[in-house]
Amino acid sequence: MGGAIDWYSLFVPSMHLGEVVLRGTAVYLFLFFLLRIMRREAGQLGISDLLVVVLIADAAQNAMASEYRSITEGVILVATIALWDYFLDWLSFRVPALQRLLRPAPLLLIKNGRLQRQNMKREMIQEEELMGQLREKGIRSAGEVKECYLEGDGRISLIPRNAKGKKV
Repeated sequence: MGGAIDWYSLFVPSMHLGEVVLRGTAVYLFLFFLLRIMRREAGQLGISDLLVVVLIADAAQNAMASEYRSITEGVILVATIALWDYFLDWLSFRVPALQRLLRPAPLLLIKNGRLQRQNMKREMIQEEELMGQLREKGIRSAGEVKECYLEGDGRISLIPRNAKGKKV
């Protein structure tokens, strides 16, 4: 492990920083809209949260492993991804017309104890997967549910029925 540290190559970019920003932007937007078209899967992490974590981890790993020639390129790429995530959140908050495109509306999965199979089919949610999510919330059967939604961030939310069939 002899030799001196090459400080120049450590911090001076080997490619144009605009290319780094463009690459980060293209990959982020492509994956965001691809996952948006596929909508989301019933789970605990939102798509954009998961996407940011994965892309930032990969970008940081590449910078640390010298797949980029400099730390600067990795930092710029991570910043680009984080800024796009922030900007899309900001845009969906500030421009209500774009909110539906950027953040899908809740989708009804159960209404008055009945599975909404057409909606489940559209999102490719298996009955077993949905029932597993309900059991995690203490619900044994769809009959115990007044309404159940697949939220825009991929979470399952529900309104249970009490013994008289009223909301709890």
